[in-house]
Amino acid sequence: MESEIASATLKALRRVLRAAEGGTRRLAATTGLTPSQLLVLREIDGGEDVTPGVVAQRLQFSHATITAIVDRLVALDLVTRARSDRDKRRMLLEATSEGRRRLVEAPDMLQEIFSVRFSALPAWEQAMILAGTERLADILGVGDMDAAPLLDAGPIDRS
Repeated sequence: MESEIASATLKALRRVLRAAEGGTRRLAATTGLTPSQLLVLREIDGGEDVTPGVVAQRLQFSHATITAIVDRLVALDLVTRARSDRDKRRMLLEATSEGRRRLVEAPDMLQEIFSVRFSALPAWEQAMILAGTERLADILGVGDMDAAPLLDAGPIDRS
């Protein structure tokens, strides 16, 4: 019986991993972006006077990661950087028209679907899922691994 439960758990985990990989491939095929690049682009397009620090804080990514992703988005002509007129020390980010076009084309990301459905669950069930997932990470020996809240298996700042 125990091996059946372990096998069923591994199958469920494999389905989650495959769904994440498939979502990443669909996003790349549609927009040419990685999930982290799309999240950063959305954060930039979603506000006024957006700085790299604000994006890092909202997405819970490191400043270095945001810098690498923004560098890539600038190179793709999806984002512009400009010094603030009021404070020259501040670097402001803005989505270009091409960046906004790609946002419109982007399919729903797996973590967005997860967030909507997860938040609809009762608090006790959310806590149970969190506890089980954290325990699974511990069993696999990756409980202390730093990870952003993003359903993507690859490095966050990859090109």
